Amino acid sequence: MGRENKRKIGTAYEKKAVLFLQEKGYEILESNFRCRQGEIDIIAKDGRYLAFIEVKYRHDDRGGLPEEAVGRDKQKKIIQTAKYYLYRKGLSEETPCRFDVVGILGEKIRLTRNAFEGEGNLTW
Repeated sequence: MGRENKRKIGTAYEKKAVLFLQEKGYEILESNFRCRQGEIDIIAKDGRYLAFIEVKYRHDDRGGLPEEAVGRDKQKKIIQTAKYYLYRKGLSEETPCRFDVVGILGEKIRLTRNAFEGEGNLTW
């Protein structure tokens, strides 16, 4: 599968994730936030939390669950990107933040709140 086709599929499932999160009460602030540190699929408010959300899609579970694809290296990139986002938006490092993962397996969607912990002085 070509890179462009993968991106189209990813974008389609990120849109599904946005609708799913909105139904759950999330206020979507940004999609596909990119910087030198990396990319975050969705940034949203959920109550008092600023949620940095990774979306992962799998056609089936032969390669494992979608959520399992957010390994330690990916988590570190998301954390660094989130720190930059806070800095760029002028938000305090004390802003309550959380890292969520939306896993899409076929047509089933599952949300894992607080899927992994941040590092450093930030209140994750």
